Amino acid sequence: MNLNLTGKTALVCGSTQGIGKASARELALLGATVTLLSRNEESLKAVVKELPTQAGQVHNYLVADFNNPDQLKAVIEKFVKDNPVHILINNTGGPPAGQAIDAAPEEFIKAFTSHLICNQILVQAVIDGMKHAAYGRIINIISTSVKVPLKGLGVSNTTRGAVANWAKTLSLELAPFGITVNNVLPGSTMTGRLDSLIKSKAEKAGKSYDEIKREMIAEVPVGRISEPHEVAAAVAFLASPAAGYINGINVPVDGGRTGSL
Repeated sequence: MNLNLTGKTALVCGSTQGIGKASARELALLGATVTLLSRNEESLKAVVKELPTQAGQVHNYLVADFNNPDQLKAVIEKFVKDNPVHILINNTGGPPAGQAIDAAPEEFIKAFTSHLICNQILVQAVIDGMKHAAYGRIINIISTSVKVPLKGLGVSNTTRGAVANWAKTLSLELAPFGITVNNVLPGSTMTGRLDSLIKSKAEKAGKSYDEIKREMIAEVPVGRISEPHEVAAAVAFLASPAAGYINGINVPVDGGRTGSL
């Protein structure tokens, strides 16, 4: 099985923590040269130093805020002039919890902007380089909510579903150029995002943090919450040459929790 990414370049969004950081590490372990993208430069500097370099890579980073699409567009367009990207990992923190019916229109606009619009900006910037190389992997880290909506995450469910359908559409359009587009759907993964959701649920339900966490674990057939590197393993495989015929799919990495095929 060819998992070798030596000579390939990867742009990983939201890569200073959680699944994004773990994905950057897995791609680097397979030989890719990684460019991190996030808004916190100090955190970016720290993570770059942690990435494996056994294939002689020189990793780097870009600073941009997904709440500012114009800034992101300027940063990525400048970067790709001299740095073709073969692998794009779209990964952005989810919007705040809450029911869809209670959300202000502005909350939907903000979520669509930081997810769908920014993803589109990135894809349009890197696509020429992928076409030229006849190799491209666009992988979106979304959520199992694209299969079964999650209670109390109304804005997130809506936005994630839109991203999934956007990705499926792109997979049809870009496949003739050797470019695949796939979605990885994490379930309960021990990240800062999950930690904040547990705290929010505990506060609303009048329960302890540990009680809510145990309730979450009880919903997972394998009986535990995953670690970021387990989701990152799926990301890295889809980025590899071995996954060249896998296109336009959703891959749940959730311990079997999602109640659908």
